[in-house]
Amino acid sequence: MQSSNRKLFDSLVSRTKVYLIIIFILLVIICVYNPKMIVPSIILAVAILWYTYFANNKRKSEISQHLQDLTLNVNSAAKNSLIYSPIPLVILETDGNIIWRSTKFVSEFANIDVNNYIMELLDNINEDIKTRENETDKSIIRNLKIENKEYKILGEFVKSDGHEKKKEKKYMMILYFIDETENLKLQKEYNDSKSCVGIIMIDNYEETMSQIDIDTRPGIIAEIEKSIYEWANETDGIIVKSDRDRFVYLFEQRYLERIKENKFNILDTIKDINLDEKGKLTLSIAISNEGATDKEKYDSARATMDVVLGRGGDQAAIRENGKYQFFGGRVEEVEKRTKVKARIVAHALEELIEENDQVLIMGHNNPDIDALGSAIGMYRLAKNLGKEAYIVANTETMALESVKKSLDEEEGYEGVIINGDVAEEKINEKTLLVIVDTQKANYVEVPSLLEKTNQIAIIDHHRRSPDFIQKSILTFHEVYASSAAELVTELLQYTTVPIKLTKIEAEVLYAGIMMDTKNFTFKTGVRTFEAAAYLRKCGVDIIRVKKWFQNDLETYKKITEIIKTTEIVNDNIGIAVYEEDDKNANIVCAKSADELLTIGNISASFVLGKLEDGKITISGRSIGDINVQIILEKMGGGGHITLAGAQIENKTIEEVKTELKEKINEYFDEIVS
Repeated sequence: MQSSNRKLFDSLVSRTKVYLIIIFILLVIICVYNPKMIVPSIILAVAILWYTYFANNKRKSEISQHLQDLTLNVNSAAKNSLIYSPIPLVILETDGNIIWRSTKFVSEFANIDVNNYIMELLDNINEDIKTRENETDKSIIRNLKIENKEYKILGEFVKSDGHEKKKEKKYMMILYFIDETENLKLQKEYNDSKSCVGIIMIDNYEETMSQIDIDTRPGIIAEIEKSIYEWANETDGIIVKSDRDRFVYLFEQRYLERIKENKFNILDTIKDINLDEKGKLTLSIAISNEGATDKEKYDSARATMDVVLGRGGDQAAIRENGKYQFFGGRVEEVEKRTKVKARIVAHALEELIEENDQVLIMGHNNPDIDALGSAIGMYRLAKNLGKEAYIVANTETMALESVKKSLDEEEGYEGVIINGDVAEEKINEKTLLVIVDTQKANYVEVPSLLEKTNQIAIIDHHRRSPDFIQKSILTFHEVYASSAAELVTELLQYTTVPIKLTKIEAEVLYAGIMMDTKNFTFKTGVRTFEAAAYLRKCGVDIIRVKKWFQNDLETYKKITEIIKTTEIVNDNIGIAVYEEDDKNANIVCAKSADELLTIGNISASFVLGKLEDGKITISGRSIGDINVQIILEKMGGGGHITLAGAQIENKTIEEVKTELKEKINEYFDEIVS
């Protein structure tokens, strides 16, 4: 307003000067033509100058008075706005000295000692000011709970002039206290009322029901359904039976925390149903609240169910905020007896190989015999279909040293096993990338290969982890299988093109099964022996395979020293440490964990060691009654109930050992609760 008036005044003065100049020019012209007009012209000019001066001064005075009145009115309005502001506000310094409070502030906090809250708030603000004092943005936004109310604090800090001479960095600010309590309640009510969609599935329904007498079967089914409906009623949820073994579960999000706290007790309720020693019933549950519509949430729940089933069932998973939470899953997977899926996958895999120009097969980093054996099986399938094929693997490890020597002696394997650099040069859009013995994107031998082709097939037997490879076009993922080698052996038996394995190929596949089952002791089903029998017919030399697993004397001494460090926790869990810097630490730790299980009264073992890159590796083993996979999954690892591993970054062995003990205690606390 003042700027506008000032411009108007300057404009008027400028025009007056122009008019005066024109008048003086006219008077001079008149005087030139009529000298008698000189004196009257001078008098007239003086009069005009006097009048102009008088008029300008009067105009200045009027404008000045107008601006002064306007300023006083604005100041008065601003002052009244501060004093009678409907929002509580306070003017204070950063040392806690309160300069002034508004009327609303005084009434709002009349019965509350607000000073403690303000000092707590200032501690936080002062820390922020230290990092932002040279920035142009001086705004303050904070949330503060005072008694039963939630406030959003808005303000701006400025340097206090009174402390410039003392060279003290003290700031002053006006803080507005905006009551957000009702808004937050409405927001919470809105979020709580959102729907969550779940899918409940009875594991192995057909197999289990076929073993139950037909007379008692309806009673068992009724008891299952009654338990599920009663559990859903606890959350005011709706259950719709969509198939004989599948239910859709709809409930409000407000009950999600209660379900988490109860840790899906329905899992144990179903397992307690008496089947007259004909096995146990288990459930798989998937719940999601991700999606704008119930349809999107249902699709998300279906994807989550795939993860649950990929981890062996008998557990629940919640998909929330882009992450998975798992509950249950402590029993061994039940072997499925149908081989239809193996035949379908074998035919689909053949078609994929024939559609592409070449095949790259890749396992996990630091490959073991199972990863190499299953890769070799896939290599043989690709070659029989007339395709160029390569295995991407680092075989210069202690675990594969003996096998590599045997492969080097065989004809036809020269240049077949390549490193990551060569693989990146060869891969293109018409390359089929087959991943074996893992489905974790960050655990494959060369992760960058996953981004260079959309043709990806996965063959794996590990429980599915949250970071699984999502863009595969074919997945053969069976957690009941003993090994990836077992799955590959099954596929080779169902191809339309007859596969004739060489002796060394059959032996490496057999060795993969033998390693993951610990000589056919753990995780061994009917189909495991069927696969082994097929390989035996292909000419497996069992003596040579056993020699591959023999330890040299130096390694055996290391294992003995490691076992000496064993500490027993929770009565039957052994934890040992391998302190040496060894590039083969992961292999030595795995063998030491296996050896620990041969000691009486040890049901589970964990061995920690240091890798070359500074990471700490953990190998976990169990005889079956303790789930080492759940324990190490809490530390970012994974695996199976009886065999699991993890790698930890940026921590010492002692720190990792302490964390491992905490996770073991958590595991047992969850079982008890």
